[in-house]
This record gives sequence, structure tokens and C-alpha cells, in this order.
Amino acid sequence: MNELLEVKDLRMYFHTGTKGILKREKHYTYAVDGVSFNIKKGETLGLVGESGCGKSTVARAVSRLYTPTSGEVYLDGKNLTAMKSRELLEARRNMQLVFQNPYGFLNPRMTTGDIIAEPMRIYKQRGLLNMTENEIIKRVEDLMEMVGLLKYYRNRYPHEFSGGQRQRIGIARALALKPRLILADEPISALDVSIQSQILNLFKDIQKEMGLSYLFIAHDLAVIEYISDRVAVMYLGKIMEISDNDGLYNNPRHPYTQALLSAAPIPDPKIEAARKRIILTGDVPSPNIQRPGCYFYDRCQYRMEKCKASRPELKAGKDGNEEHKVACFLCE
Repeated sequence: MNELLEVKDLRMYFHTGTKGILKREKHYTYAVDGVSFNIKKGETLGLVGESGCGKSTVARAVSRLYTPTSGEVYLDGKNLTAMKSRELLEARRNMQLVFQNPYGFLNPRMTTGDIIAEPMRIYKQRGLLNMTENEIIKRVEDLMEMVGLLKYYRNRYPHEFSGGQRQRIGIARALALKPRLILADEPISALDVSIQSQILNLFKDIQKEMGLSYLFIAHDLAVIEYISDRVAVMYLGKIMEISDNDGLYNNPRHPYTQALLSAAPIPDPKIEAARKRIILTGDVPSPNIQRPGCYFYDRCQYRMEKCKASRPELKAGKDGNEEHKVACFLCE
């Protein structure tokens, strides 16, 4: 089996309160509403979309930091959504998160060495890892060198590092248990532009060295194009289009993908001046309301009556290319 991660019809609803005289009418925010995708071994899937579309919620639901409302998540053929706590802990060593904010996810009272060593010590305490303390320290020093930090920084605290260095610490911690899948949740968006390229190249180097797979979340289309093998475009809790890198950037099919790409600047001034900008009208609909039709209906320039009444499925278009799927009636 070449697939490492398979996500089937994932839904994540957050209860936001009750209404009515008897308070029996429950209301929800439909953050993720029927998302399906897979990631092959050694592959990077980029997940892109505007803020609030549910990208980070997908990563947290896949890793079971959130318990999904429904759907299934398979890691190497094992159903994570059906696992109990200890079984899930064992599975999680193969799947680790790198978070967005390098200023917020590191414990300020722990040294860098202790932060990186913490996953190994936890698994050792639970009887799931057989390493001595000296081996753990050696592993910490090796990881620090791998991510570009001097090993004698092991006794320093997070406030003594820059944002880029803190993100390297977070990456080292994620690699401590030798995972097979990294869920990177906008790992460079809080960094200076000059540092972003260094971290992106670090991700690519580590992937080659360790054979990792990535779910790489970002809202920057240029970043996603650079690091991804395939790209999924998300809008209001649903995937609108998924394709290999070249297919999506050279032949975008969904009207939302076309609008996103038209908004991304091109460094060539002649091409930039000649191309047509697609301006979306209207506001992003509320995620607190489920609709029977396409969620992009209110902002789509090609909308048809059936788009309002029924929701298009994510599937291959007229050319039958199973690697390029679109949730749009125009492509059927």
C-alpha cells in the first residue's frame, strides 16, 4: 500500500449554544464539513485556503487533538478515529505536529534540550520507548544539528532564541520520535520573509533524509507551489479542488481556485500587467449555517440554479483525470 494517510468524509462541528424556549435547538459551527483526501508515502500535500476555512481544524482533527464529529482517519491502514487512548498514543509517534506560532508553543520554563526530549521521555515513561537518558540526550543533540542549531544551545531557554530558531526547535521536537508524517500548520506565516525560505528548505532537506510525508498548511500560494507535490484548495470547510502541483497552477478548474490564483502576484511585470484579475463579490457565508447547495454559490460568477439546490461532489472532470478532482458542476 502506497498511501500513508487516508481521510474519509471528515467532519468537525463545534457546538455554539442552544436556542428556543426550551433550549432544545442546538447550534453548531461547521468548521470541517465532509473532507476527504490521501497522502502517499514520501509525498507533500499542500492545503491552501483563506483564513477561517478550516485548514487548521483539519490538522487537529486528523491528529485527534480534536475528536472528529464523524468520518474516518487511517494512518498506515489503521483507523485512528476508532482507537482508545493508549493505542492512539502508540500511533501518534508516527504523526507529529509543527504549529504556527513559534512564540506560543514552547514552554518558557523548559530548556531547549528538555523541550525536544519531552516526547521521548513521555514515551519512555509509558513503556513505549526503550532509550537510556544518555541516548535521549545524544538524540537531542543530533536533532539540533539536523535543524541547524548548535548543540550547546541545549541549556538555553526559548526567550533566548529568534522566531526562526524557535521554529527549528519545534521541528526538532516533532522529529524526536522518528515519525512518518508531519502535519505542518502554517509553520512559516509568523516568520520574517528572509527566514521563511530557510525553513522551507529545511523541511525539504529533512523530507529527503528521513523519507517523511507532509500535510503542509498555508495561505500563501507561492509557498504551497514550492513545497507541495499535490495541492488541495479549501473553502468554508470543504475541499473544492485537488490536483497535482502542475495541474492546479497551470489549469485551475474551480472558480474559487481561479480567483485565488489571479490574486497571487507574478514577479514578471509584463505578465502581471496583462493578466485579468478575478474580483469576488459578496461576503464569505457564515460557517454556522449548512446549505443544501454549493458553498461558493453566493460569490461565483458562473453560478447556476442547480448549484443552489444541490452540492457538487469532489470528482474527476470531463477528461476523466482521477488526479485532478473538482467540486463544481461546470466541470462535469
